[in-house]
Amino acid sequence: MGEKKSCPVTPGSRFYRGQDFSEITKKKSEKSLTKNLPGTGGRNSEGRRTADHRGGQVRRKYRTIDLKRNKFGVKGKIKAVEYDPNRSAYIALVFYEDGDKRYIISPDGIEVGDVIQAGSESPISVGNSLPLSEIPPGTFIHNIELEPGRGGALARGAGTGAQILAIEGKHAHVKLPSGEVRLILSTCSATIGRVGNVSHDSISDGKAGRSRWKGRRPRVRGVAMNPVDHPLGGGEGKASGGRHPVSRTGVPAKGYRTRNPKKQSSKYIIKRRKVKRRK
Repeated sequence: MGEKKSCPVTPGSRFYRGQDFSEITKKKSEKSLTKNLPGTGGRNSEGRRTADHRGGQVRRKYRTIDLKRNKFGVKGKIKAVEYDPNRSAYIALVFYEDGDKRYIISPDGIEVGDVIQAGSESPISVGNSLPLSEIPPGTFIHNIELEPGRGGALARGAGTGAQILAIEGKHAHVKLPSGEVRLILSTCSATIGRVGNVSHDSISDGKAGRSRWKGRRPRVRGVAMNPVDHPLGGGEGKASGGRHPVSRTGVPAKGYRTRNPKKQSSKYIIKRRKVKRRK
């Protein structure tokens, strides 16, 4: 995928860097796999706001993605690569031999006309889904399950990919995109290859209006608030120093680890993710 830049004829277009969508082969989504997605505005079922800075996005529809890849032994052909407004990765439309149609997360390097397959003893090729026990160490994978049959939960974002380091007994040593090395049951499935749309991280919206289209409302700095509204609020003039940065609820920011050390799944983490050190 290449970048799309614009001439700086307006302040918003000066820093805009978008996608050229050269990999997209179909614009309109498959109707049988699409459903309405009502906006929430950051409210829960009781109408209370549970997420800040949400609301006012462009109307979008949800594409049902096959994260379980449970069409075992049935070959499917890639018919189209489409854009999905609900995720950073592209999606691929698959037509199976039995007439079924499904969306999958589009891997990097897959093209229209390629044949994919899921299940045990499938070939080791991009787009195929296999149990971790049957994937050779060193292979890059994505859409990794944490529980057999539950569906992929890890490495689903654009350009991401995990790597199998070793298979020992019932577990596989998997290095996640964050750098964390984790034990995952070898009976869990994963898809071969990295996720497509690799250059997604180079996108720049260029203006605040584009964030509003995505449903992101403006954020107000804590130091600009009153003391009753934020722990960093108050002070004379532009005074904002002398206090450790915290969130609105008082949780320390910039390096504070929020993971519960007593969490049951901590025993499966062999190596913690990489942490950027402050200079």
